[in-house]
Amino acid sequence: MEEQLTFELSKEFAGQLQKAVDDRDDAFIKQTLEGVNPADITETLEEFSSADSRYVLGLLDTETAAEIISNLDEDTLKRFLKVYSPREIATFIDVMDSDDAVDILNELSADIREEIIASLSNKEKIDHILDLLRYDEDVAGGLMAKELIKANVNWTIEQTIEEIRRQGENVTQIYAVYVVDNYNTLLGKVSLRKILLAKDGTLIKDIYDEEVISVQTNVDKEEVVSIMKKYDLDAVPVVNLRGKLMGRITIDDVVDVMTEQAEEERQLMSGISEDVEEDDSIWKLTRARIPWLVIGLIGSFFGAEVIRQFEGQIAVVPILASFIPLITATGGNVAIQSSSMVVQSLATKSVFQDSNFIRLMRVIAVAILNGLLLAVLAFTFSYFLRHDMQVSIVVAVALSCVVLLASLSGTITPIVLDKMGINPAAASGPFITTANDLLGLAVYFMVAYFLL
Repeated sequence: MEEQLTFELSKEFAGQLQKAVDDRDDAFIKQTLEGVNPADITETLEEFSSADSRYVLGLLDTETAAEIISNLDEDTLKRFLKVYSPREIATFIDVMDSDDAVDILNELSADIREEIIASLSNKEKIDHILDLLRYDEDVAGGLMAKELIKANVNWTIEQTIEEIRRQGENVTQIYAVYVVDNYNTLLGKVSLRKILLAKDGTLIKDIYDEEVISVQTNVDKEEVVSIMKKYDLDAVPVVNLRGKLMGRITIDDVVDVMTEQAEEERQLMSGISEDVEEDDSIWKLTRARIPWLVIGLIGSFFGAEVIRQFEGQIAVVPILASFIPLITATGGNVAIQSSSMVVQSLATKSVFQDSNFIRLMRVIAVAILNGLLLAVLAFTFSYFLRHDMQVSIVVAVALSCVVLLASLSGTITPIVLDKMGINPAAASGPFITTANDLLGLAVYFMVAYFLL
């Protein structure tokens, strides 16, 4: 009830804001948005036209407007940037963190990107952006921001505090002060608490912590997420191959990556082959869905062919046909459960904590237990409904075999795909259900052939 009320209030708020925009009621817009979190304003403006959003942002200060723009989703951002000139976009980028600025520049064509960079007033920001543009967006170098606080290992506390004040003007959040040598090589970190409590004249080398977790610029972004989750980090420094400090990745960037991963896996598990939104073009939505639908259709034809091969048995014992949905649905469900567990383990890098043999034995044990329980239930219901002992035994035996095989395929398939460099989430969608339908039908009729 509370969630519904919140939704209704935000919808009412958006309606009032839209009316104020239509009426060009500047005073109401400024008063209404004062103190509102930029993320909430972003969510509201995503429902507005680009022209109306531009009008609202024109009434806000540049820093707030820049934060709102950096929070826009990719599709809305592309549409939104079209109503601004390169020079206007440059005014927003001037006050953004370098990583957010590069994210926006990557959505633009090369000529517009160059014009924006040429319009920037902050030379240090230009250097940061040009450095980050060299990295692929899927590695740590593409995720990091150049803005951070660092201190030379030979500085005194007084020098360090003065530098924190100077460097901190361009840093939104300060999690730690990174310690470097004269060649900018990362040596460790020191907390603000230690700096503030240290006596005057104390050197940084006497109080800094040498144990610091860092990642190299070429590390895949999924590994960065795994490291920050494992060690519960708010920020992680990024170094090059020679150990020189290049930037840092903060928790907000990691949350964005995790959201992207979850969305990609959800779409793959649903049988959608590319990143799409509900309001995308009909052709793009069709193109994203059709590949797995075609695979499912082809799989169904193979399933029909399997059934045709056993037409003789069905003709002799017609009741066998009525249990086909039971076999295929159960096998598909078991495979999806198993593959989902493995996909989750792969995402958290915990799938290989045990040896492959131990893991396989555990899967087999669970599958045997589930298979026996389901077989007993299937036998009971089948005999109660059909009063045919032989058919009930066939259904029970076939179902237990299908559960075991589906568990094994659901476990092994994601691991194989992961080894091949394919997103294992694909195994949890139509691929594995189609494969297990064929497997289940073949097992069912083979059991019927031998037992009947």
